[in-house]
Amino acid sequence: SQGWRTVPRVFDVPLTPVLAAVCGRDGSGVRAAADRLGWAAAETDWRALVARDDVDLVDICTPGDSHAEIAVAALDAGKHVLCEKPLANTVEEAEAMLAAAERARERGQVAMVGFNYRRVPALTLARDIVAEGRLGTLRHVRLSYLQDWLVDPGFPLTWRLRKDRAGSGALGDLGAHIVDLAQFLTGEAIAGVSALTETFVRERPLLEGVSSGLSSDLSSGPTAAGDVGTGQVTVDDAAVFTARFPSGALATFEATRFAAGRKNALRLELNGSDGSLSFDLERLNELSFHDHTEPAASAGFRRILVTEPGHPYLEAWWPPGHALGYEHTFVHQARDLLHAIATGTAPEPSFADGLAVQRVLAAVEESAEKNAVYTPVAT
Repeated sequence: SQGWRTVPRVFDVPLTPVLAAVCGRDGSGVRAAADRLGWAAAETDWRALVARDDVDLVDICTPGDSHAEIAVAALDAGKHVLCEKPLANTVEEAEAMLAAAERARERGQVAMVGFNYRRVPALTLARDIVAEGRLGTLRHVRLSYLQDWLVDPGFPLTWRLRKDRAGSGALGDLGAHIVDLAQFLTGEAIAGVSALTETFVRERPLLEGVSSGLSSDLSSGPTAAGDVGTGQVTVDDAAVFTARFPSGALATFEATRFAAGRKNALRLELNGSDGSLSFDLERLNELSFHDHTEPAASAGFRRILVTEPGHPYLEAWWPPGHALGYEHTFVHQARDLLHAIATGTAPEPSFADGLAVQRVLAAVEESAEKNAVYTPVAT
């Protein structure tokens, strides 16, 4: 909501977004949200929102199990669509969404996936540096996304911990971001993976009023007075995997919600024959760059403060040295999508990009299910 409200006040955009309607399941809650966030109207049925004549663009921010149904319906109804990541819960759903997007494209509509970290100026700059060939031939790509909000075993069984709602756990929630960034930064599609996943806490307390919504194999009855029982966690808590790119570059990925002390630590490093790049989301205005073609006596990693007017997206913001934050990525996303709609160009990341990420996530899950473990043997 802040992104849509802010974008025309900061950037020179060809279209001015009007916050026509917001949708949520709880009537009083969504009306309060509409008042607080600046939406003109509130709906409690997404179908009613999609049918509104004053809605031209649908921004899907729901759990993954409803992405496909809403996106296909909105596209078939003639709307543009922005859908949060990951695109869907399954490859089959993502394929159906892409097919709907391709039909809509013939009518002049656009569809985009909300991988907002592409819009961090430092990461867009990193992509430009790689595309210019300044790293030479890529050798290694390392990405990790570490959080700690599930370390407490008493944390309740929310929708993100249920496969039927979320599709997967840390893999889809966090891993989708770093898979997309790896392919965005390198300009290559991942060619193969080998993976391990683990669920560290397999049962969690149910939220009040949730147990009736779970299937019998997910919930157990109350165990004490006032206790609503526990339910099974049906997604991964952590995923680690290696990958290979067609160019021969190797990659490592780690996604976990069990890294105590790490709040939103998305970190990456790219090593090439001519240089290296590194980035940490918790210092999102900085990019580290090493030019390996410089003389060894003076070469080394240097800190680039990505706040100059010539850096991506920075022409509209503050004087150099004045930092941006997480929320600005959504303003940048809105800017790019508005330009795509106005010019009729295909936005990025597209639904095809979202499907490519979904296929990697599915390959990781399949590899983790089948992966053989070899025990070192003394000779």
